[in-house]
Formats: sequence, C-alpha cells, structure tokens
Amino acid sequence: MSHKLRVGELKEEYLTDEEIWRIFTVVLSSKSVKSSTYKYALIKALIENLYQVNDNFEVTYDQLAYTFTKVYWNLIVTHDLTQHNRGKTARVVSIIQEEQRKNSIPSENIFDKLKDSLQVKLIASVKSTMKINVFGALYGDTRGKFYAFDHKTEKLSFNPAVHAFMLNYQRLIIHLTNYHMAAMIEDLNDVPSINYLLGKVESIAKRSSLQPFEKILLSHFEASCFYCGKMLTGKKRETHVDHFIPWSFVQSDHIWNLVLSCNKCNSSKSDKLPKRDFLDGIVQRNEELIVSELDVQVGRLMENYKAKKIVMLYDYSVKNGFDAIWTP
Repeated sequence: MSHKLRVGELKEEYLTDEEIWRIFTVVLSSKSVKSSTYKYALIKALIENLYQVNDNFEVTYDQLAYTFTKVYWNLIVTHDLTQHNRGKTARVVSIIQEEQRKNSIPSENIFDKLKDSLQVKLIASVKSTMKINVFGALYGDTRGKFYAFDHKTEKLSFNPAVHAFMLNYQRLIIHLTNYHMAAMIEDLNDVPSINYLLGKVESIAKRSSLQPFEKILLSHFEASCFYCGKMLTGKKRETHVDHFIPWSFVQSDHIWNLVLSCNKCNSSKSDKLPKRDFLDGIVQRNEELIVSELDVQVGRLMENYKAKKIVMLYDYSVKNGFDAIWTP
C-alpha cells in the first residue's frame, strides 16, 4: 500500500497541463479513496509552500507539517470540527486534543497564538503521523508523478512541471481543494451546510496577527508607508502590515511579501495588486533584509528567497485574475 512507503521516487517528469489536470480530477473525485481529509490538507500545505522551494524544488517535512498542523488545530480546536476520518478518530485529532487538554488551552486560541515550544512539539508529532498516513497516500493517488519524497532526508521534491502548473492555476486549485475538503468535513460532521464550512476552510491557514513581522520591519527600516511614503507614528492602528501580493493568492505569510503601510493605503488597496512600479521597490527592500546578516531571525525568514520569486509571484497573480491594479 502506497501510504506505507518510506521513499517515493518520481515516476515521470514531463507532463502536459492536460495530464496534470486529469490526475488532479481523479484525486478530488470519488475515484480516489479518501478515508480522511488528510489529502486535502496536504494539498493546502503544498500550495502554501510553492514559493518556499529551494533550487531543487524541495520543501522540508517541517515546512509542510507546520501548515498541516495549523490547518487542523484551527479546524478542531477553534471550530470544533473533530471528525476527519471515516473510521476511528484520526490520529491528528487525538494529538491536538491531547495537547489542548494537557495545556488547558481555550478553544478561541488559534494556532499562531500558541507558545513556540508547543507549536514545535505539535508539529513534530503531526509530522510523524504524516509519514505514516499522508505523504505516501497522495503520492499513490497521483501515481508518483507529482512529487518524490524520502522519510530519511525529510524532504518532498515537486515535479518541476507540476510546480509550474500549480503556480499557473493556483487560485483555481485553492478553490477546488477548499470546496472538496469542506464537502467531506460536512459529510463527517454535524454541521448546517457546506456554505457555512467554506468560509472556515478558506480562512483556517490565515494568521490572526502580523505584529511580529511589524516589529522586525520597524527595527530595520524607518516607520514610513511603503506605498505613499507617509511617516508612521507607531500609535495603535496607524501602522499596518500589508501583503504586497494579496494573501488570498499567496495563502501564506512571508516577510519578503510584507510591507509597512498607513491605514489609508492598507484600506484602499485591500485585495488588489499594487502597480508594477512598486515591484522594484520591494525587491530592493528585500535585498536590504538579506544583508542583515547579524539578524539570525531575519536570515531564517528570508531562507530560499530570491528576487525572481516575488517577480514570478506577481506575474502569476495577474494570470490568476488579480488584474485590478491599485495605486495610492
């Protein structure tokens, strides 16, 4: 059985878009054996890490397990959606409920509000479960054509053709995955309707606060709006952290895509893409972050960043329908 594999080699590197769509259709359809919501959560984790791959198209198990754990914590604890398996209780549910109980954590505490030490512990436990039940299962469903994986090195390697495909059709894949995940959760849990669930599934990976990034940016740059240049006082609600390329497309928080903004620009920009003229500005800003070699935290946050990534991200967001260009 594929879910028991410890190593999965890439079966085919050269795939057309049509071939990839065909496999995706099978994965999301009733033809794929889905005893749990795990496969959907792994797809969401892969999407969140599309721009975090290294030059070999690799992501670490820790990167994927972070997203996977965050998704399930927010579903199970925050939204009380505890049924994710067609048989016995899913292992990830038991892990999360046990830690919540042991640490007396209230249900309103979302994942990114947990102590770092508890996050690390949870991610390690969930990663062990992913090795047993997740990586091999989706690998089997995609017939070994989407990615390779190795439990010893704890790395997953995208098929370059699939990586490019997921970038090109990212928004559509996100919507399809969210819909089918919500449909399965509705089937397994006693909830009112799929419309009720979609909003929850769409937002489960989103952070509640970007304040830690605000502190880092303020410590490296003057307190001014990236877009209009207005000086920021730092008083409550006057300084905002904005996703340069909208979160609804990126689906993750990376410091190289975050800028300081005034209230007016942040509100009017909303979910729009800034004028391309600002792209050179954020590339230059990120170069300044990279040379902050003495700041270990920034170095970690900028890992695997390259200027071409944010340019590529900008271009792919336009292809995915973010063509309402904003300027202050």
